[in-house]
Amino acid sequence: MNRRRFVELGLMGAAGAGLNQVWAKETPSSQHFFSVIQKGGRHWLQDPQGNPFWSIGMNHVDPATLRYIDSGDVWNEEFGNSMQRWLKTVREDLTEWGFNSLGWNQEAVIWNDQNRSHSRSFTFEEYQWLEMPHCHLLPFIESHQWEVKTRLPDLRSKGFADWCDYVARDQCARMKHDPNLIGYFFTDCPTWIHSSDATAWKAPLFDPDMLKTPAGKRELRDLATAYYRITTEAIKRYDPNHLILGDRYDADRPIAEEVLAAAQPYVDVYSFQCFADAKGVQKRLGQWADLFPEKPILLADNARWHPTEHSGWPPKDTRHIDPAAYAEIMQTLQAMPQCIGYHLCGAYLRNKTRRYGLKDNQNQLAPSTAAIAAVNESARAWATGF
Repeated sequence: MNRRRFVELGLMGAAGAGLNQVWAKETPSSQHFFSVIQKGGRHWLQDPQGNPFWSIGMNHVDPATLRYIDSGDVWNEEFGNSMQRWLKTVREDLTEWGFNSLGWNQEAVIWNDQNRSHSRSFTFEEYQWLEMPHCHLLPFIESHQWEVKTRLPDLRSKGFADWCDYVARDQCARMKHDPNLIGYFFTDCPTWIHSSDATAWKAPLFDPDMLKTPAGKRELRDLATAYYRITTEAIKRYDPNHLILGDRYDADRPIAEEVLAAAQPYVDVYSFQCFADAKGVQKRLGQWADLFPEKPILLADNARWHPTEHSGWPPKDTRHIDPAAYAEIMQTLQAMPQCIGYHLCGAYLRNKTRRYGLKDNQNQLAPSTAAIAAVNESARAWATGF
């Protein structure tokens, strides 16, 4: 069975032709949404049709790459200046390459001392045009270790609660009946107990030296509890249907057990970034799997590059994802019974900030794309026949 037929049969979630027409005829009580289950000795996502679903996601999907001056007129010639046409091609490509979800669309687009920014999130309408399972990040706080513009809020304040209510009212209220939405991420790489040179002026959220005492540990757990309670209550107020995927913790930086313990009652999944190799991924995610065995784990962002290529950030030169390393990490995650998926730190298009991707800025395939697709096909077959 080829991948396109696989989609047509509806085994990759609610994606497919005529989604909006079918959806419009359903009443909210007749709809089903993604959930988490345990089956066959491991954790799974479960799609709206009741099928186990192991998320093979692509991250960082931004069309502005096609509008560089040196991209020519590819955006207009191939897509007629239409996001809807472009997103149809994105879906066809991702499906052809064996991806069954959009992990997170926002892309790193600028990196300098004053501005380190992602592209915007897709709108509700754009997700409908994409017509495939997806995750959505809610901008409750900007505490990523490389975000240099925004100060951190008082997490216990009314102002923070009011902002969370607005974010959920603005975004979740529109998405609450979307069967293709897997769930909501919160902050990308939150700086709970760490910072970077660029963000030392505002981070961390909590002084790590306070964790040397029992009282300090209790204080961090109380602070994190307030954060997860306020954010989750805001979401559930407007959308009771979708999964809470929570913060995307950076497993390569310090993480406090107290934060994950505080999150446990509120989130459905622990989500991690981790840019280690397969052994490092197993070690870093495995420690949290051992500590919280009842909680599913998602590797929400990971990529490894050819060993001869520059691996710092931001990269100086074009680089390519290493399919062999990708396959090894995929197999490692399949051997972890708590893991529910692997989202590749893309990107769909190679821009001049990230400098790697499965297509270039003229919409041409990168050298490693076919090999990445083969890894995904193997993973899809494993999940289907597990």
